[in-house]
Amino acid sequence: MTKASWAVGVDLGGTKVEVGGVDARGRLLKRVRRPTKVRSGPAAIETEIVDAVRELEESMGSSPAGVGVGVAGQIDADKGMVRFAPNLDWHDVPFQADLSDTLGLPVVVINDVRAAAWGEWLHGAGQGCDDLVCVFVGTGIGGGIVSGGQMLSGCSNTAGELGHITVALDGPPCHCGNRGCLEALASGWAIAQQAQEAVAAKPDDGFMLLKLANGQQEAITAEIVAQAAKEGDALARRLLDEAVQALIAGAVSLVNAFNPCRLILGGGVIEGLPERIDQVERGVRQWALAAARAPLQVLPAALHGDAGVIGAAALVLRRVTEGEQPVGNS
Repeated sequence: MTKASWAVGVDLGGTKVEVGGVDARGRLLKRVRRPTKVRSGPAAIETEIVDAVRELEESMGSSPAGVGVGVAGQIDADKGMVRFAPNLDWHDVPFQADLSDTLGLPVVVINDVRAAAWGEWLHGAGQGCDDLVCVFVGTGIGGGIVSGGQMLSGCSNTAGELGHITVALDGPPCHCGNRGCLEALASGWAIAQQAQEAVAAKPDDGFMLLKLANGQQEAITAEIVAQAAKEGDALARRLLDEAVQALIAGAVSLVNAFNPCRLILGGGVIEGLPERIDQVERGVRQWALAAARAPLQVLPAALHGDAGVIGAAALVLRRVTEGEQPVGNS
């Protein structure tokens, strides 16, 4: 296997570090998983990644073309510096430069959700499409926009914060400081919060949710709400219906604004409720502009939890093998 035939993708989260060897066809060949030592600081996490890369090199029998790292946070477009990563409590960490110096390899640091969008575009549900929007609904909501064959990065490299489009001016507070964001209505944390508040207000209505949470109101999660809905619980179904209505409102805005050929929906909440994709599609076809919805396909994400690793690695291979600096690569 030649040097440029594979790359390392890293999905750096608050609890675990996923490191994978990925070939030019987007196949995840080998995976290493390590815990994220958040309290030990950036140097300790860098060591974990370096050790994982060395392990992959030994297993693969060759050096990678480079390393792509997806980080949940705000990334400086020019230097790959992590300006702010809330889950890691990082501020102005020159992670791209430090990791590249240590490994002696090209390193690209990118926002984690945009990395996942790259993965879906190049090797998942977006293959062969030059105009698409990816929306990932998990604990939070984020995504990526491909227009005219380029991933949009924006003036300050924050394009893709799709969870913070406003869908209800008088809606609930969001963690970003605004009100009525899509994330505050349809994300995993929002569904959990709404369920906990509903149970506190009317405990009898929340009997099923409390039962599944072992009687602990604060232990009710979006997963528990989904499980209760599948078992026919009326409150859980209402909460999910409201979340889907918010997703429809957000999706209609995105379809009208960017006129994608494909709207790709993924993330843990969507994967736990795949039947809701059809509801979103019906809503978009009812409410989006006719010219925008006519060519539209609404598809589930194909790479699941591996999208971030595959997308981050694909960026490095794209740059090294084609001599290209991808738009929005940092």
